[in-house]
Amino acid sequence: MGGKKYELTDETKTLADGTVLHCIRAVRDFVLADGTKVRAGDLGGWVEREDNLSQDGSAWVGDDAEVCGSAKVENDAWVGGKALVCDRALIYDNARIYGNALVCDNVEVYGKAEVYEEAQVFGKALVYGDVRVCGEARVHERAQVFS
Repeated sequence: MGGKKYELTDETKTLADGTVLHCIRAVRDFVLADGTKVRAGDLGGWVEREDNLSQDGSAWVGDDAEVCGSAKVENDAWVGGKALVCDRALIYDNARIYGNALVCDNVEVYGKAEVYEEAQVFGKALVYGDVRVCGEARVHERAQVFS
C-alpha cells in the first residue's frame, strides 16, 4: 500500500537538550505486526522528523514513546510505552521497544527482539533474533544478544 501512513502534527514537546519532537497522526488505516489496528486520525508517539519512522510497512511509534536524532524505526517494528530511541539506533523487522527502555548510540535491534521495562541498549550493541532484554539489563559496547 503506497502513500504516507502518518503525518507530523503541530503538537510539539521540547526535550531537555532542546530537541523538538512532533506528535504523529495516522493518515490512513493500517495494521501493526501484532494485529493492532491503527485508524486514520489516531495519534501516535513522538518523532523529531519524518526520517525517524518509515512510511512503509507497519512500523509505528505509539503511546508516549520518543524517537529522535538519526534513529530509524522501519519494516514492522514498534516503539511504545515511554521508550526512548535516539542517536543512530536502528529498529527494524518485527522488533519491539517499550516500557521505559532506552535504545541509543549505534545500536541495531531487529528480528523478533524485544527491549522493555527499564532495559538499556547502547554503544554498538546488537540485539536480534527471538530474544528479550528486560528488567534493568544493560547491553552495551560491542555486545551481541541473539538467538
